[in-house]
Amino acid sequence: MSTTTTASRRAFLGAGGALAGVFALSQSPSAQAAPSTTVARTPYRVITPGSEQYEDLLQGTNLRWKGAAQRIAFPRTSAEVAEELRTVLALGLRPSARSGGHCYENFVANGDVQAVIDTSAMDQVRWDPEMKAFEIGAGAQLGLVYQLLYKQWGVYAPAGNCPTVAAGGHIAGGGYGSMNRRDGLVVDHLLAVEAVHVRTDGTVAISRGTRDPRDPHHDLWWAYTGGGGGNFGIATRYWLRSPAASGDRPEKALPAPPRHVWLSTVAWDWDSIDEAAFTRLLDNHGRWHETHSAPGSPEATLFAQLKTWHRSNGSITMDTIVDAGAPDASGILERYLAAVADGIPAPKVLQYRLVPWLQATQWSGFTGPDSTRRFKGKSAYLRRSYTPEAIAAAYRGLNDPSISNPTALLMIASYGGAVNAVAPAATAVPQRDSIIKFQVVSIWDNPEDDDANVAWTRATYRNMFASTGGVPLPNADADGAFVNYADVDLNDRAWNSSGQSSFELYYKSNLPRLKRARNTYDPKGVFSHAQSIPLA
Repeated sequence: MSTTTTASRRAFLGAGGALAGVFALSQSPSAQAAPSTTVARTPYRVITPGSEQYEDLLQGTNLRWKGAAQRIAFPRTSAEVAEELRTVLALGLRPSARSGGHCYENFVANGDVQAVIDTSAMDQVRWDPEMKAFEIGAGAQLGLVYQLLYKQWGVYAPAGNCPTVAAGGHIAGGGYGSMNRRDGLVVDHLLAVEAVHVRTDGTVAISRGTRDPRDPHHDLWWAYTGGGGGNFGIATRYWLRSPAASGDRPEKALPAPPRHVWLSTVAWDWDSIDEAAFTRLLDNHGRWHETHSAPGSPEATLFAQLKTWHRSNGSITMDTIVDAGAPDASGILERYLAAVADGIPAPKVLQYRLVPWLQATQWSGFTGPDSTRRFKGKSAYLRRSYTPEAIAAAYRGLNDPSISNPTALLMIASYGGAVNAVAPAATAVPQRDSIIKFQVVSIWDNPEDDDANVAWTRATYRNMFASTGGVPLPNADADGAFVNYADVDLNDRAWNSSGQSSFELYYKSNLPRLKRARNTYDPKGVFSHAQSIPLA
């Protein structure tokens, strides 16, 4: 949920003035003495430096970062989140929030954050008969969400592939996954959101916003359809119901997943791939997506991840999933594999099988990487196939001898389809005509390898977009970056000389409305981090 606070002390001290009725702030948080490890009794668990699990809980999934919070709380309800936030503010601590802990940057795990409000105890997945929607707690991990929705009601939410990512930050950033070409983004099915936030007068509030444009908190709902974490308070609960759903039955409130899917994994040996073959591979892949990404088309039931690993891996792999209920589903898959491999050495077929839906969600090729390691990633949306500049730079990067990391790669995901049936302003996700989403990412284990891997990721990405300032500047070819793959380099002129900020690359024309929402729900920047939406 990346609702965090690494932004300027000036913004936080400004909040201190407005919050005078709640707490007294006599000096900047970083200068204060650490609070006592003696904690007032609460109905929920609070971890402090004297607790056995304290050290482990200072880190999230990305082990590059370790925080220094003096208080890590696990409230179980929105009311308890509000109680904890009042306590934190009264202690003069800089707060942050965390759900699954998968933030790409150190927005939560950094030395300035002194109190973490962790929503992982809020992991409910239930039918809410009053809302006529499924209530999903911010701490519910996607793997659990898929299991419970399908086993009890035969439905699913078209969300992400990594099973330990939690709903809190995933939904807030407009997360995507393997069925989005068929059924849209998860935020396209978001009915309502509840969030704890701080008003201008310093009082802590719990507000619920819905999809209904007449709702006075409609802008809160809209902000959480892709505005990212760390901007509007702490999301505690989401309600999912498809816009076209009717009636009171939970079995009809969300899409049914495919009953079965075709799964495929193929691999090319790097020894058989020279630059000409690599160029043909990416061009084939991009052209197929240009031709077959229309909403509602049979091919929109197919999703693939092309993983062009660094040459030290030895292979390039591609995982594909197709809704087996689509007309001629196996034919769609076979034609796709043939189109991508056209004119290059034939790949090895590692897997090709028909699998029930629920079992497919546990397949490693479907779920994607979900490791607790060290990583750096940089994202891009593409509106059409890769430019010659991007392909040449990718080839150089993947054959760069300065690193020998078999888990450095371009992770290239299918996009478009039903995602592109939604208007850019209907949700906070503006990239609604893209066909491919990818990231340059490096994953490693040893701290001594940090500099080499970060440098490789930065250089490869910058070179792929050298003619547009080192970033995927929105134009005929590209369409900005993905907020859930947070990348502070987008704020650095050394790596982004395009003239557009990270906010413009993430949000495009939706930025002004997101600024207004931030001013409404976090007017003094109580929740802030290095890429928080600016306050007006």
